[in-house]
Amino acid sequence: MNKIRACIFDLDGVIVDTAVYHYKAWRRLANELGFDLTEEQNEKLKGVSRVRSLELILQWGGVTKTAAEQEELAARKNEWYVEMINRMTPDEILPGAKEFLIACRKDGLKTALGSASKNSGTILDKVGIAYLFDAVIDGNKVIKPKPDPEVFLKGAEELGMPPAVCVVFEDAIAGVEAAKNGGMKAVGVGSPEVLHEADLVISGLNEMSLQKLHLL
Repeated sequence: MNKIRACIFDLDGVIVDTAVYHYKAWRRLANELGFDLTEEQNEKLKGVSRVRSLELILQWGGVTKTAAEQEELAARKNEWYVEMINRMTPDEILPGAKEFLIACRKDGLKTALGSASKNSGTILDKVGIAYLFDAVIDGNKVIKPKPDPEVFLKGAEELGMPPAVCVVFEDAIAGVEAAKNGGMKAVGVGSPEVLHEADLVISGLNEMSLQKLHLL
């Protein structure tokens, strides 16, 4: 049995929750186009690329835009989102996340971030925990979306660890699948009904301990 030597964390929904900012920015865009975006509709955008999200929103609103106009709208939404995350504070770290990261490092474990977000660096700086990661792999370093394991394999590579000794913390089905596809253990953060493919499911990192980690 391989001893766990590294932890790779997804960002959104695991360390912080920036979903609310995505929703606010998309909703503002929808409102400017003359319709509203419900929370139910927004749920369908989770884990979906910016381009595809915009296509869905325009479809729901019955609005047609050219490719160039769509590009401009997606860029505008991203500007609003970046403005909001630039105002984030350490209070927005999810319960237990910072404490567990510190415990991992004290235990000699390597830590990496594995996120599709291109704004990961900004978010980690704003909430004051960038120093707790040995490597940050985000949307600026990877091309293939989860469930492709690219983001986690690059994380393991930057940490100098084989995949078999890495455990991934993920809140999305595609993320858990990506970890498994990469030959890693997966801890699901969220609902056991949804994340049943994970090796362990917790509701948040405040429920995680080094003891549970080493039992994986």
